[in-house]
Amino acid sequence: MTAHDIIGYAAISSGQNFTVVLAERPSDLLFTEIERFRRTYRTVQQRRPFETIAICVLLDHVHALWALPEGDADFSIRWNLIKSGFSRGLEPSMSRSASKVAKREKGVWQRRYWEHTIRNDADLERHIDYIHFNPVKHGHVTRAVDWPHSSFHRYVERGLLALDWGGDIEETQGAFWRMKGGHGAKSAFAHPTGFGLRCTHKTKSWGRHRR
Repeated sequence: MTAHDIIGYAAISSGQNFTVVLAERPSDLLFTEIERFRRTYRTVQQRRPFETIAICVLLDHVHALWALPEGDADFSIRWNLIKSGFSRGLEPSMSRSASKVAKREKGVWQRRYWEHTIRNDADLERHIDYIHFNPVKHGHVTRAVDWPHSSFHRYVERGLLALDWGGDIEETQGAFWRMKGGHGAKSAFAHPTGFGLRCTHKTKSWGRHRR
């Protein structure tokens, strides 16, 4: 798989990777309300078009990689609409701050979000891999294919990734521990995506918007 198998370079140059997080963690709200999230996401995408290059919805946060139309950089309004649309009809969080109460925010989402501008083809591919491997990273499943709410399945259908991409982390860790001699080797294990199991991104910025 190469970046040009996925999307044209003109769109890559405007690609943005996001992590959007619920206010209360741990939580499984996004998992239990996945159909609500999907409906809201589709509605916003129809009203404010954007391309989803990759996405993974986990229990309490979302990773998404977008490309916006040429000349349009207003990703903030799109996330604002997704957040508010998802929250509509849900009970307000009991732990809302006074500020959120005053602004009539339900407190379902964190105000801040993680944002990263894609720099080049290699950066694009690393972030797609990270998104698809994230359910394994968090220990929800041992194989990327076993997580249902991920664009990984679309990539498999299009022949861009193999069904067994990423392997089985249980089998890999077991072999690694046997080779290295026990549990202590686990912290050193790195997945071939290049991010490793304890990934941190050096290039990042925080944005804020209401919801």
